Amino acid sequence: MSFVRTQRFLPLFLTQFLGALNDNLLKNAMIMLVTYRIAVSTGENAQVMVTLAAGLFILPFFLFSATAGQLADKFDKAALTRIIKTVEIAIMGVAAIGFFAQSTALLLAALFAMGVHSTFFGPIKYALLPQQLHDDELLPGNAYIEAGTFLAILLGTLLGGVLVLQAHGIPLISAALLAIAATGYVTSRRIPAAPACDPALRINPNIWQETGRILAYSRSDRQIFLCILGISWFWLVGATLLAEFAPFVKDVLHADAAVVTLLLTIFSVGIGIGSFLCNKLLRGHIQATYVPLAALAISVFGVDLYFASRHFHAPVSGLFSLWQFIASPGGLRIVFDLLCMALSGGIFIVPLYAIIQHRSAPEHRARVIAANNVINSLFMVASALLTLALLSAGFTIPGVFLIIALANLAVAAYICKLLPDALIRSVLRAILGFLFRLGIKFR
Repeated sequence: MSFVRTQRFLPLFLTQFLGALNDNLLKNAMIMLVTYRIAVSTGENAQVMVTLAAGLFILPFFLFSATAGQLADKFDKAALTRIIKTVEIAIMGVAAIGFFAQSTALLLAALFAMGVHSTFFGPIKYALLPQQLHDDELLPGNAYIEAGTFLAILLGTLLGGVLVLQAHGIPLISAALLAIAATGYVTSRRIPAAPACDPALRINPNIWQETGRILAYSRSDRQIFLCILGISWFWLVGATLLAEFAPFVKDVLHADAAVVTLLLTIFSVGIGIGSFLCNKLLRGHIQATYVPLAALAISVFGVDLYFASRHFHAPVSGLFSLWQFIASPGGLRIVFDLLCMALSGGIFIVPLYAIIQHRSAPEHRARVIAANNVINSLFMVASALLTLALLSAGFTIPGVFLIIALANLAVAAYICKLLPDALIRSVLRAILGFLFRLGIKFR
């Protein structure tokens, strides 16, 4: 991948990686501080604060995505990125004050501001790729971006929880947030100029009207809209799994926090590996050949995760340690199922992003990606509401996983509409060939 170290890609990759890292570092450090210190000392309801934090972070995607898409189409994306990264340093300054003062209000304000930051950077990031990369580099470029994003989510989640509760955690987390933001600004200055694709565009200040317009425009190309729905579904599945890892480990597997870390790591690394595997399978060609197969695999291993969880032998008393969990009957089966779901997720999502970027008209590309972000957010909110409804109705967490896996079968069938008949036949041949080879191997 000769393009990876070039100025056309590396500065953008580093800038987006550092931004995603800061998002998750701030969010998880705040959640841990509120849960284990602020709520204890002030009597605030930690669960309400955590729920409010999640809502405040995602709210800007509904409010400002349309504006973000317009700006990214009208102005130089590299110049916009530098402005956004300058603002990020100021946001982290507010967050640092909030951590030292242990002020929930300031921390929530900083988290909302980082949600705005991510909202405005999202269309720029994905619209920059086809502007800077050649067609045969677009698929591997997306693979690196997706792998980097999930690695940043993992690192931010782990470091946010570990650093903030240390003896000198507040100075450490504050310094880390400011240093990462400053480094992101430095890397953003290396992004090559990306001239405006529609400099004559008139910015519509009516966010609701413009949101309706970008959604309507994205629906005008059926293949693009199917890709958007596929990506949004992936985020619904991913958000459900990530949100339930901690209670799943504690209440179903009866294991300690180290196992939560293991599952988070397996999921994030699996997405990354799957992203690169997708590029190898497609050899750089922008097409959805393996997307239905990947969706089918998510369902197969999701159903098996349900049965593996039901037959898992939890300890009679206490919690499994990490090594006890791995050594227990069924422990490795759960890890394997989750890894395969993540691998399939990487294969599933990378070509969908590439297709959107490749098929979108350059002068509308950022607004199409903004529409994708709006629908992604709706699906993630739906994930939270669906999970809450199922748990309230008496479903167990493995039961929630089963419902998602079965619903995913319908999604897989729907996504097959992305493929021409000839490609559908080739996918079916690929499935049959895979099953035949599997049968030979394990006969």
